[in-house]
Amino acid sequence: MTRSRADARTRHPRHERRGEARLPAVIATVVAIGLYQVLPQQLLLGPRYVLLALELLLLVPLIAINPRRLTRQTRLSRVLSLTLVLVIAASNLVSLGILIHALVSTGVKEGGSLLTAAFQVWLTNIIVFGLAYWELDRGGPVSRTQSPRADLPLADFRFSQDENDDAVQEVADGSSVKSDWVPTLMDYLYLSVTNSTAFSPTDTMPLSTRAKLMMSVQSVAALMTSLLVIARAVSILH
Repeated sequence: MTRSRADARTRHPRHERRGEARLPAVIATVVAIGLYQVLPQQLLLGPRYVLLALELLLLVPLIAINPRRLTRQTRLSRVLSLTLVLVIAASNLVSLGILIHALVSTGVKEGGSLLTAAFQVWLTNIIVFGLAYWELDRGGPVSRTQSPRADLPLADFRFSQDENDDAVQEVADGSSVKSDWVPTLMDYLYLSVTNSTAFSPTDTMPLSTRAKLMMSVQSVAALMTSLLVIARAVSILH
């Protein structure tokens, strides 16, 4: 057995109870906030800095509670993290609605800026839904690494690692059963990317009603952005 496969069995972060690193989630959140901040003013409901202040007000305490690794969770941190994701998601969906309405009801001539805005909304959609899946599945990132499997809430998603313990040896060694694998933020971002490009689940299946609802909303939003907004902007350019 190679060293890396031995590590998969004995050195997985879940066994070490270190928790996920905080930095990737902070970067993803900041990117989503930044993409919204540079949208054209006509796509925003109000002054852009009001929402920025609210999002930073929610983000800073989360970093303070877990500055390096996600190992602590309180009722306050749970409420703050879910509220932050909800605020980003809601504001982005509102911007998408305003953008679509402007395209359908008015003769917009700024094709270049429309293409840029559509891409910003689409990319923010990927990031924020990835964060939402990451925050909700099996009780969230802290619960997934700090709680015994028997105490975890029911899973919202079924990843391929959850069912490949009977595959060939080099695949089975990385499965949930044999290596105690748990999904990280990158797994949920990948799920979000595939759902926004294929408009349906690919290798990860939704199990709960809320997971199916969220994936449906994301798919519809991505489809509208791709087929209506971008197509309209391209036609304006021509």
